[in-house]
Amino acid sequence: MKRTISTDDAPAAVGAYSQATTNGDFLFTAGQLPLTTDGDLLDDESVATQTEQSLDNVMAVLAEAGADASDLLKITIFLGDIDDFDEMNETYATYFDDEPPARSAVEVGNVPKGAALEIEAIADVA
Repeated sequence: MKRTISTDDAPAAVGAYSQATTNGDFLFTAGQLPLTTDGDLLDDESVATQTEQSLDNVMAVLAEAGADASDLLKITIFLGDIDDFDEMNETYATYFDDEPPARSAVEVGNVPKGAALEIEAIADVA
């Protein structure tokens, strides 16, 4: 049965979606923008800072579901500019040990709200 996940430790949804959903086995996060819990968009900050905020949001949603980074199976990163890959990747790598999740990173036409990136994740919560 589907259950929604919501936490005040990540920014509220800015549309008709949940922060995450789970069926008890897998958790699927919504794309996490570099938004603070107060709703401030960090679009004028560096790609590194935006990556950190987006991943912090993912981790907060995972924590609400009783999971952590070690439970992540797959992450998808949507970049507004693929030239930001190296800066994103350097920050991203600090969040994971020697067994990081599978990952895709792709350039998209535009990221919502003009951010540099958006990050979504799938985790094992069984």
